[in-house]
Amino acid sequence: MDLKLLDVEPSEAERVVVDLFTGTGRDQLLPALHAVNDRVGWISQGALNHICRVLHVPPAEAYGVASFYSLFSLTERPAKIVHVCVDLACQVNGAKALCDRLTDELGPAGARSGWLRSPCLGVCEKAPAALAFEAGEVAKEQLLAPTHAGEVIAVAAGGPSPVDGERAEVPQAGAAGLRLLKRVGVVDPESLDDYRATGGYAALRTALLLGPSGVIREVTDAKLMGRGGAAFPTGRKWDATARRPVRPHYLVCNADESEPGTFKDRLLMEGDPFAVIESMTIAGFAAGCSRGYLYLRGEYPRALHLLRNAIARARERNFLGENIMGHEGFSFDIEIRRGAGAYICGEETAIFNSIEGFRGEPRSKPPFPVESGLFGKPTVVNNVETLVNVPVILTEGCEAYTRIGTEASTGPKLFCLSGNVSRPGVYEVPFGTTLGELLDLAGGVPPGRELRAVLLGGAAGGFVRPDELDLPLTMEDARAAGTTLGSGVVLVLDDTADLGSFLLRIAAFFRDESCGQCVPCRIGTVRQEEAMHRLVGKRPLSTSAEDLQLLREVGQVMRDSSICGLGQTAWNAIESALDRLGYAEEAAS
Repeated sequence: MDLKLLDVEPSEAERVVVDLFTGTGRDQLLPALHAVNDRVGWISQGALNHICRVLHVPPAEAYGVASFYSLFSLTERPAKIVHVCVDLACQVNGAKALCDRLTDELGPAGARSGWLRSPCLGVCEKAPAALAFEAGEVAKEQLLAPTHAGEVIAVAAGGPSPVDGERAEVPQAGAAGLRLLKRVGVVDPESLDDYRATGGYAALRTALLLGPSGVIREVTDAKLMGRGGAAFPTGRKWDATARRPVRPHYLVCNADESEPGTFKDRLLMEGDPFAVIESMTIAGFAAGCSRGYLYLRGEYPRALHLLRNAIARARERNFLGENIMGHEGFSFDIEIRRGAGAYICGEETAIFNSIEGFRGEPRSKPPFPVESGLFGKPTVVNNVETLVNVPVILTEGCEAYTRIGTEASTGPKLFCLSGNVSRPGVYEVPFGTTLGELLDLAGGVPPGRELRAVLLGGAAGGFVRPDELDLPLTMEDARAAGTTLGSGVVLVLDDTADLGSFLLRIAAFFRDESCGQCVPCRIGTVRQEEAMHRLVGKRPLSTSAEDLQLLREVGQVMRDSSICGLGQTAWNAIESALDRLGYAEEAAS
């Protein structure tokens, strides 16, 4: 390829890390960008040139990829930087006061002052939160949660600590009857022996005895639905991929949970990483995949450390690699790919583009991933929670699994409780548990407060009123009630919450995270935020009624004509606040 490069050379440090990718292809573009960012803290024109030269990527396309991700910078910034979350759960737990104090002490958010405002960091149960990063020969990252201004100021000056040994915690740790969370907070997440002593790899042994079709039959009969929000039957997806004659097949574990208020997959990866690896191996076996990619949020340093350890230990003991567990002909391995701060990469086809070295923009469907997915081959995509249900099905049997939950929504479900709630965290309950029962588990709102609303499903979800707490938490009941469970977000707002500011943050989130590929979403999210600013600030263009009408028209256009779920759901929460919570009347008053 005749590349037209600018006459700028990399530094010696940049050249060394990029040269490690010599002989590889375009799919190593994102790892190469991470390598440079980890080493020097930003991506210079010289470094980008050298990446293009080594990977044979056109410079304009490489620039498009590097500029796509919020964790990268194409302008010089300090080696030390702190990303401070200002998203939904943190907003209602003091993020504004934290940012105001940082502005007073360090200066306005920006590279010069050493701190940046950030979307959700996925530690909503410990809000407010921040992520500290320091580039170097060995990059250091540390999640600070819950944090305060004094800690952020100290870390901004001194740098983060290495990945700490703090255990993942859940409020139900050690409780009887848990299945998905039974090891979290109880078993050493770095020990394969501890994992096996608590039933680990029994499910893979069962899978090898059943054979691929037998595993798919069990998962299908268990009525396992995807837990990422779409609720597609998992067995059908695996079967459709397995039947494709084209080889190879790929498995992608979607661990890029970026929906504000979602953190269940992080808890699973930090508290039970071997279960994630075993579950991926079973899925790979069933669908005929020889390789799996675990696409992990770039903001999860502890999960990255623990998953790397789990993969290494599994390879040592022949739970990954060639002829796994002595099963002749079954070979499967896993590669971790780090995201770099892009909500849209949680969309299944955007993940493919990101892994392949392109901008993380969704693809048009059809063809569907089971037909033509990663690298144009049949691909299974499941999120972490979906996959860790599979060992439960294989060890307990599909009939026992269907007795958990309801007839249409089977099995256990993880919910992420955050916001104004007494005991935030991840809770495991059977489908069919009511919203009120779940809130009681978490202790309800703090003493002396009144419940104002509950946001189900995150920024792409919808609100529920205090008089609707008898809602059974199932896919079918949520649909009938005009809301959604989404990825399991249950974000609680009490009577101290500023609903207008909360809705503004949702609008700003979608404006920031729109990939810009399609016009309805690219323009619609901007117009939505503008209208919300006028409504909340009582500064309508003409009348509030006209702004409300504009919001509805823009929202409907995004829903009807956006290419992917981001634009199609960007209006959901605001619409439900207007209609279900009566915010339309409040804004018009």
